[in-house]
Amino acid sequence: MNAGFQAMAEQEPIQRESMEYDVVIVGGGPAGLSAAIRLKQVNPDITVCLLEKGSEVGAHILSGAVIDPIGIEELFPDWKEKGCPLDTPVTDDRFYFLGPMGSIRIPPIFPPLMSNHGNYIASLSNVCKWLATQAEALGVEIYPGFPAADLVIENNVVKGVTTGDLGVAKDGHHKDGFTPGMNILGKYTLFAEGARGSLSKRLGKIFNLHEGRDYQKFGIGLKELWELKPDNHKKGMVLHTFGWPLDNRTGGGIFMYHWGENLCSIGFVLHLNYWNPYTSPFDEFQRVKQHPLIRKYLEGGKRIGYGARAVTEGGLQSIPKLAFPGGALIGCAAGFMNVPRIKGSHNAVKSGMVAAEAIAEALAAGRANDTVEAYEANLRESHVYKDLKRVRNVKPLWSRFGTFIGLMPLAGIDMWCNQLFGFSPLGTLKHGKPDYATLVHASKAPKIAYPKPDGVISFDKLSSVFLSNTNHEEDQPVHLKLTDPTIPIRVNLPEYDEPAQRYCPAGVYEVVQETSGPRFQINAQNCVHCKTCDIKDPAQNITWVTPEGGGGPNYPNM
Repeated sequence: MNAGFQAMAEQEPIQRESMEYDVVIVGGGPAGLSAAIRLKQVNPDITVCLLEKGSEVGAHILSGAVIDPIGIEELFPDWKEKGCPLDTPVTDDRFYFLGPMGSIRIPPIFPPLMSNHGNYIASLSNVCKWLATQAEALGVEIYPGFPAADLVIENNVVKGVTTGDLGVAKDGHHKDGFTPGMNILGKYTLFAEGARGSLSKRLGKIFNLHEGRDYQKFGIGLKELWELKPDNHKKGMVLHTFGWPLDNRTGGGIFMYHWGENLCSIGFVLHLNYWNPYTSPFDEFQRVKQHPLIRKYLEGGKRIGYGARAVTEGGLQSIPKLAFPGGALIGCAAGFMNVPRIKGSHNAVKSGMVAAEAIAEALAAGRANDTVEAYEANLRESHVYKDLKRVRNVKPLWSRFGTFIGLMPLAGIDMWCNQLFGFSPLGTLKHGKPDYATLVHASKAPKIAYPKPDGVISFDKLSSVFLSNTNHEEDQPVHLKLTDPTIPIRVNLPEYDEPAQRYCPAGVYEVVQETSGPRFQINAQNCVHCKTCDIKDPAQNITWVTPEGGGGPNYPNM
């Protein structure tokens, strides 16, 4: 018997210590932090524990970001005096349609809900760090580097979570210094894990949270942070595009936000219902940066950051049931992103506040571990529901009719109807297939020849991963689990030319050719925790789970 597996067999059952709180929050993003703050604002005596898998709050936060301050203003009416890092107001709002070499600026034909004036360009990572200082000042206990790795469920009721074990070797045996995770128990547990959270995904199945709701839809957002030449920096400018390099059937586009001192956040969002298995989101992003409209701003600048993250795109019709016995989903774990606005942080903040208020009321009534139905009911009366209702048909129209017809004019007309009359003549459209089921067979798709990176404007994956500051302890279990290890080569390779080697933006997955035949290789150390593999794998064979605490990227100013 292998020595490692023998050691596993001889290990005693893990004895775990427990800590108890009124409320446990999983995730230190805008939703989780806002919920923690609001709980303490309502009742300072409520004990709150917040777990964050990143090495520090903000380490795993990645967003554009143009932020609608409506949520922050409700949480802290004096946010400016308190120093919230929203300090670059939008002054110039531009939309472009791109062709291979040219561009057309779109006049302001979209309804006012699409305007970015009154919003702020910022680093959501920095905003979360600021929120964390406010939360701690109110008495919230925050534990970074402690991922919630498992659920504590008793009698079909969520009682809390178990943090990840430390010091487990790749083969599963306990290394010297092994430290078991703890059971963090609460009267209520809020899950604010972001898009495709590992525990949120499991909760959806356990409590049938998606029953009667449409499929959740996703995109992948890739982002770089640049330091521009002063002459190329247009502070306050927001630029969005659609069109080239994507075909009419593939949704997505670039964003470019100029903020701070010569900083530029540039990114590319690709809808994960794309059809061609040869599509590489990373390479599409690198290619579009070479467009004359975009390149002219980047020339002479320096790329200083990179990251990638899945985003929820299902909208109103895909929001699952939010509350269940002992807990609730908040933020992008539930899917509150407004797709055409490319904004979700304002809704995440509000969802955390609404959940906190409903739970505080339940605790005041002496309740615990039941289903807080008031949360979802109250959210339907909030600006979150109104925000998502007005744009609910944009994604289905774009997916069904393509960019030229679905986005313009159909989605524009539908948004105007909702803006002016409060309803859509189309009702609420369905999304159709889940994202993993949209690929065509490789034999029916054209291969895509991507240009080689020039190292000036466009770059390769490995140098990009280096800029993400990604780090994982090498001798730990691989956190990307294959239900059937034979599927990548036996099924996905002949049918789809194994798309994992392209849809992953960090070079995690490779098909290595050996004398004995092709072999599927997982470079888990590269993983930037975007969750795209968990979403797009056509066999649904890959499951992303939390790695050892503190592992993954670190996104300063992102």
